Amino acid sequence: MSRILVDQIRSNSASADAMTLDGSGNVTFPANATCSGTATGFGITEADQWRVTSNFNMSNTAANITTNWERVDNRFEKIGTGMSVDGNGRFTFPSTGIYLVSCWWHGQRATGATYSGTVYMHGTSNNFSSSTLMMDSFIGSGTNHEVNNAYMSCMFDVQDTSTHKCFFGYYDYHHGSMVFYGNTDTNYNAFTFIKLGGT
Repeated sequence: MSRILVDQIRSNSASADAMTLDGSGNVTFPANATCSGTATGFGITEADQWRVTSNFNMSNTAANITTNWERVDNRFEKIGTGMSVDGNGRFTFPSTGIYLVSCWWHGQRATGATYSGTVYMHGTSNNFSSSTLMMDSFIGSGTNHEVNNAYMSCMFDVQDTSTHKCFFGYYDYHHGSMVFYGNTDTNYNAFTFIKLGGT
């Protein structure tokens, strides 16, 4: 393997050092430095968003959200390869890395005055031989059929795309009185995946 070892880089026609490098790997540019062209491989390389396209009544038995998934397709285009989801509602990540996963949803409860519906995410590191609750969110009071909103987020260290996956599920503590809202044109619910960096 060949290496170039330097601590200063400049053009032959420059009157001062254009760039300096120190022993810790820090690179310093002069105040008047400009860049041109297009760099690749920097910044966010994966960003995707999914939603559920239709309403459903939550069950008082915990269950995965398995149907009516779609990638958000209006005024949005994923960055990178994007997520994939199978018929069991299990999401596969496109590459290894640290991902910020978040969910925004809203629903309506028919009766009662305490929290009712919950949406949660389980993650696995062994392709669902087991899984762990990674985040959870609740909808509250249902007085006068109020529509309530919930948000949740977590960081997921995806070390292997064949084993590190996730699914979203729901549960209604009050026997099916909760409606989860979905829509094919608007993000009544939004499940967002952003790769922040390498694992």
